[in-house]
Amino acid sequence: MEKNERSTPIPGKEKEVDIINIKGIEDIGYVQPDSILLNSLTPEENTQCQHGLYFQDGERRVDYILTYHIKKPSSSRSNRQSSRFTDNAFTRSLRRGTARLGRPPPPQPRGDPEVASQDHSMDYHEDDKRYRREEFEGNLRDMGLELEKDEDTKTPGVGFVKIHAPWHVLCREAEFMKLKMPTKKVYEVKQCSGVGAKINTLVNKATEPLHPNVEENRGQHVKHLSYAFSREKQHLFDLSDRDSFFDSKTRASIVFEVLKRTKCTKAKYSMGITSLLGSGVYTAAYPLHDGDVDGENVEPNDRKLLYEEWASYSVFYKYQPIGLVRKYFGEKIGLYFAWLGLYTQMLIPASLVGVIVFLYGCATVDNNIPSMEICHPRNNITMCPLCDRACNYWKLKEACGTARASHLFDNPATVFFSIFMALWAAMFMEHWKRRQMRLNYEWDLTGFEEEEEELKDHPRAEYELCVMQKSLKKEHKTQKTEKEKLTCRDRLPAYMTNIVMMLLMIGVTFAIVFGVILYRISITAALHMSNNPTTRSNVRLMVKTTAAIINLVVILILDEVYGAVARWLTVLEVPKTDRSFEERLIFKTFVLKFVNAFTPIIYIAFFRGRLVGRPGSYLYVFESYRMEECAHGGCLMELCIQLSITMLGKQLIQNNLFEIGIPKLKKLIRYIKSKRRSFQEEEREKKLQRYETDHFLEPFAGLTPEYMEMIIQFGFVTLFVASFPLAPLFALLNNIIEIRLDAKKFVAELRRPVAARAKDIGIWYNLLRGVAKVAVIINAFVISFTSDFIPRLVYQYMYSPDGSMHGFVNHTMSYFNVSDFQDGKEPMDPHHLGYQVEMCRYKDYREPPWSNTPYVVSKEFWAVLAARLAFVIVFQNVVMLMSDIVDWLIPDIPKDISLQIHKEKILMVELFMKEEQGKMQFIDSMTPCDGKGRNNHAPIARSRSIPHTHSHTHANNF
Repeated sequence: MEKNERSTPIPGKEKEVDIINIKGIEDIGYVQPDSILLNSLTPEENTQCQHGLYFQDGERRVDYILTYHIKKPSSSRSNRQSSRFTDNAFTRSLRRGTARLGRPPPPQPRGDPEVASQDHSMDYHEDDKRYRREEFEGNLRDMGLELEKDEDTKTPGVGFVKIHAPWHVLCREAEFMKLKMPTKKVYEVKQCSGVGAKINTLVNKATEPLHPNVEENRGQHVKHLSYAFSREKQHLFDLSDRDSFFDSKTRASIVFEVLKRTKCTKAKYSMGITSLLGSGVYTAAYPLHDGDVDGENVEPNDRKLLYEEWASYSVFYKYQPIGLVRKYFGEKIGLYFAWLGLYTQMLIPASLVGVIVFLYGCATVDNNIPSMEICHPRNNITMCPLCDRACNYWKLKEACGTARASHLFDNPATVFFSIFMALWAAMFMEHWKRRQMRLNYEWDLTGFEEEEEELKDHPRAEYELCVMQKSLKKEHKTQKTEKEKLTCRDRLPAYMTNIVMMLLMIGVTFAIVFGVILYRISITAALHMSNNPTTRSNVRLMVKTTAAIINLVVILILDEVYGAVARWLTVLEVPKTDRSFEERLIFKTFVLKFVNAFTPIIYIAFFRGRLVGRPGSYLYVFESYRMEECAHGGCLMELCIQLSITMLGKQLIQNNLFEIGIPKLKKLIRYIKSKRRSFQEEEREKKLQRYETDHFLEPFAGLTPEYMEMIIQFGFVTLFVASFPLAPLFALLNNIIEIRLDAKKFVAELRRPVAARAKDIGIWYNLLRGVAKVAVIINAFVISFTSDFIPRLVYQYMYSPDGSMHGFVNHTMSYFNVSDFQDGKEPMDPHHLGYQVEMCRYKDYREPPWSNTPYVVSKEFWAVLAARLAFVIVFQNVVMLMSDIVDWLIPDIPKDISLQIHKEKILMVELFMKEEQGKMQFIDSMTPCDGKGRNNHAPIARSRSIPHTHSHTHANNF
């Protein structure tokens, strides 16, 4: 039961408390001092109050916290300010209450000259912030919220505003937000029967050790019928325990909605909570965690249970308690972890197939005829120099190691694996849609789309500010301030920001790639001039590895830069709604980071070695740097090296090390700034209130970084899987750690985020589908143009004398007469192994120097090119057709869920029909009839005459 009495500050007490009732002076009564109040509480309530989860009365729960910066003046001045602030708050409420009662306000005390002089010397901005806070908090009280201030904490320079939502506010906002709450009606969930039931029973028994030890994951055969909360239909809900009807997650989200709607109009422009936070009026806003996660005598709570059964690395092999995650963090975060869990599960079969493909390459490398020909001791083929002047002629058998390694990733099994991964991506999408629909049913999100359409158009504070500035400009054209000019002038349309993004992406990214190309070329020439034979023999490996590491470092740096640039461009657009802002920011960030991560890989896969020229007519950059070419085994091995280093580096450094190290570093910095280094960690935790402890946690920055790293990883797994079949395995190992790492971060390292409702993962699903479609095309080009799969097929079926691969290596190489070298480009030493070189070989399909058209591309080149293009077309269409078939065969909604949703609709109609019939029967029994058996009043009039309490009682009895 809510109390009308509110505690007011008592002169001389240490705690500064400001609690004002919204109803006016008639609801304000005398309240005991804190010492008497706390002594009257039970030991359990006293402990809860001291832990900061409740107000000073120990009954009203803290639903939300606002923090602000305060300056600690001298003690005498502090007492004066505290008394003046309390008096102002009290007299402000007193004037508000007496105004409602029609009484004149009491006379105001005359100001102290000394205090007035000190007030004039205070910083203007601090005064302005304080005035805005007072007005905003007054508006919150007018909205029905109850507030309590605490400035005498163990966190110097930080004041806390504790917010509590009473029952009538919770009911009003729940109805406005259309929150679905469980009713008293319970129905049985239909279970599978026959063979399906037996299979499910066996699977559940087999996987019993994998389920976390939480109540939500145990099978439930009954379910409460849910209905959007309505104050007029409270009798439908079980309100026997009002304190637990709205859980802490729901209460915080309700308070957050009130905060978003409340405006501060004392400033020149109307300011909402977002603007107040951005301008420094408030420094933070967050709901509280339920309790501690570890330590002695910690009471059981959902946060502790999540920490033990979800965030611990010792339970990495178990399923996630998704129901409990949703209960504590909300549907939006619950959907992210459900999606991440399903993605990780689906990586298991992909990893197994990838490992089998890799092992197949290892098992067949000794039987690979092209590798055997290259590595044969009698192979005496002399190859043309790899660079001008400094490089010498070399023997083809020196590329034996590269050729054997290339076979591990360039074999017929990789084609099968590419097709498999395309179908795997389609099945993953369909499986997620079914999983999403099941969660929508279990979490009572069916029908949420209409509510979302109504609520998503709420304008952002920045958009309203810009609109107001424009209207003011029209009214006061001669009184424009420079700030107004900058704010409205800087607003850009979306197409302009997209153009800026494209120019930036093209300019910076390709400049970096070009710089790495120059590094490769120059370092290759320098290492070939070394006197160390070991260095000269490992030039390619050293250049590949170092260039890949440089690319990784540049990618990590540009990722941070592009993230800031994407936000800056989105802010310039000033989108109207939060949903529009988030989607535009996600799209820009994804495009920039995707191009940043994959541009070096695309260059190696499709451009390196194709813009080289030929001996005697090479292509040069800046007329001195000769374009690099692939090894004889092709660029697939180098592509694999670049992929592995980039993928593993991003996962280990960016996704894991940064996520662990940076939050801990920021937390340490906040502790140092708070000047509390003299306390030990255990003592600090004992002395801090709950809202102080949460203040030192890292603010929640949204799910965009979490989704982004997984989408980029999905690109590594699917886009170039033909060249790196072990990518799913590395992604699986990373995600096993990532789930527990993110769980620990959300539970123990971050402030509790505001619960947000969502029925799907939004724009991320469209990005996933786009990546999956592009993956089919890229893998087709990798197989046909980067690998030697198509040239081997063409040789085997068109040019081989016996239908085998014998002679393939010689078939793919052309001749060059060394006398045709350009002046100054020939090797310094024309001899090789003691004899004069007259002819050298290079990998290409060109006519020999003794033909009528020397060095012109041969007919074999055109045959291979035609086969490559035909393969791309056939592969792309066949795989996409198979993916569409998978999409068509698997229904989006599971059959049992579809039946249960239909059953819920029928039960809801029956419930209201029975309720209406009960009302009519009760009305008929209470209405007198005349002698002819007719009622004296019409049914409508009778219905209006029945008190609400009678109807409520009858409905409850029914």
